[in-house]
Amino acid sequence: MRINGKGYIASVIFLVVFAVVSLWKVKGNQLLYQHNEGLIFGTVYHITYQYSEDLQSEINALLKRFDKSLSPFNEESIIAAINRNDTTVRVDEYFKTVFSRSKEIYVASEGAFDPTVSPLINVWGFGFSKADDITPFKIDSLLQMVGMDKISLLSGKVIKKDRRMTLNFSAIAKGYSCDIVADFLDSKGIENYIVEIGGEIVAKGKNEKGKCWQVGIDKPILDTAGVANEIECIASLCNGAMATSGNYRNFRYVDGKRVAHTIDPVSGYPVQHNLLSVTVIADDCMTADAYATAFMVLGVDKSLELAKKTPHIEALFICSAGADSTANAIVVTPGMKKYLN
Repeated sequence: MRINGKGYIASVIFLVVFAVVSLWKVKGNQLLYQHNEGLIFGTVYHITYQYSEDLQSEINALLKRFDKSLSPFNEESIIAAINRNDTTVRVDEYFKTVFSRSKEIYVASEGAFDPTVSPLINVWGFGFSKADDITPFKIDSLLQMVGMDKISLLSGKVIKKDRRMTLNFSAIAKGYSCDIVADFLDSKGIENYIVEIGGEIVAKGKNEKGKCWQVGIDKPILDTAGVANEIECIASLCNGAMATSGNYRNFRYVDGKRVAHTIDPVSGYPVQHNLLSVTVIADDCMTADAYATAFMVLGVDKSLELAKKTPHIEALFICSAGADSTANAIVVTPGMKKYLN
């Protein structure tokens, strides 16, 4: 076959362009970072990953399936049906996993982490219901509806000792959703990514600058509007999960006293210690999320004891240094220091 001059040039140009495009795609698998942002569970997510394709549609579909299982904001979710005492509903694998892990951390924390605490959160004015008159008698009566030891899972059905009991996995589900997305990215062979959903984070590999992912830990500032934002310190994550819980943006006043939104499921009352926020690093975000909540209930001393006997858990505690000081006191577990810049 003979190719004239123009045909030859056109063929060469095509081959060069094809080679460049192919090379770009190969380099893209190594160099190109995708950036996705969206809304889920009433909060914002940000996901960055190194891959040749944009996976947001698949990620959104995954999160919507998760939402249909565990979101208390979705009236059609499995957890909403369980809270309505719908006896026909059967739980899925998402629900089974988070229920089982919640039970484990409930026991380990001696009840400090408890997804059945909603009645107490509501009565203190931090839940879906309007705050009610608070009396010791009312708190004692609500405590009868609280406790993961009063609820079980049998043959795909949730069994309650009291039909008035409800479940809310908000203190563990956001972390779990990060793990679910991270597992999906792992299944694609992606080695560098960061998943952030509502402030909970899973990170792997390196960022676009070839360094570990740099994550800011907020300085606790009393601000119900959520607009005040200063960084207390920065954590460096190459492979792990991080979650933060705090009292400084969600509080109300009862009889002239500031009441924090962290409710002790054992006593029924808001916590009264000087811990403002806690950041936990763990192997998975579901664990980090739940322990951050438990530690906010327990306070620094008891949390340090629990962290010491819990494998693969590190924490940073930011405490109020007192009314006469504008600075915060920071306490860390020994293994946390390696993550801080």
